[in-house]
Amino acid sequence: MAEHGDETASLSRNANAQPGSGGRGSAQETLLVCGIVASLLYVAMMEVIRYDGYSATSQTVSELSAIGAPTRNLWFWLAWVYTALVLAFGWGVWKSAGRNRPLRVVGGLILASSLLGFVWPFAPMHQREVLAAGGGTLSDTLHIALAFATVPLFLLTIGFGAAAFGRRFRFYSIATMAIAFGFGALTGLDGPRIGVNLPTPYVGLWERINIGVYMIWLVVLAVTLLRQRATGTGAPVRALRTGAAHRAVCQ
Repeated sequence: MAEHGDETASLSRNANAQPGSGGRGSAQETLLVCGIVASLLYVAMMEVIRYDGYSATSQTVSELSAIGAPTRNLWFWLAWVYTALVLAFGWGVWKSAGRNRPLRVVGGLILASSLLGFVWPFAPMHQREVLAAGGGTLSDTLHIALAFATVPLFLLTIGFGAAAFGRRFRFYSIATMAIAFGFGALTGLDGPRIGVNLPTPYVGLWERINIGVYMIWLVVLAVTLLRQRATGTGAPVRALRTGAAHRAVCQ
């Protein structure tokens, strides 16, 4: 019966989510492609940008943009490009949602995360040695606050995305959430050690896995929506359900 429910929901399509004609359709597809480009750009930033003495395994991504880091300026400008691409992608997801309410929430959450992205460059952390010497400032506090706000946004985005499509995408999203939560927790456990300049042998690895699975999820989301536009199916009509109504659909 659950399979029947998925098939029924997938057959119910919203006419507003059909591919547009001419420039309008191309513009929306371009917005969705921005999600793929943004994810690839950020992964490249994490894996390519380096400075002498920096370890991707034992140091966090934020240390590449820390005050005093040789790579700060490069990261600063590329981060603006990345944030603009995420903003465009969020709008593209929102426009693609039609009457698919969970997908519309996903678009809104991506837009919210992009707005936070415009704040990140103004809240850099200091390098470990400075923090250990008591040189932390309000910028470091804001940096931590933004990190605490970003992680729940990512998890909520994936969670609502799990409710937006069929079974395969749902299972994939749940697996992504589990991986992100697990490696996010490992990253968080090492957080206090950074501020006192203690060894963090794998914090960079844990964080990169955490970020990487989210970036892959965004790419899969973008490809899923682009395929639906190419086949003319549009996004399935789904509502946010609770209680008995939700159980009736799943049975």
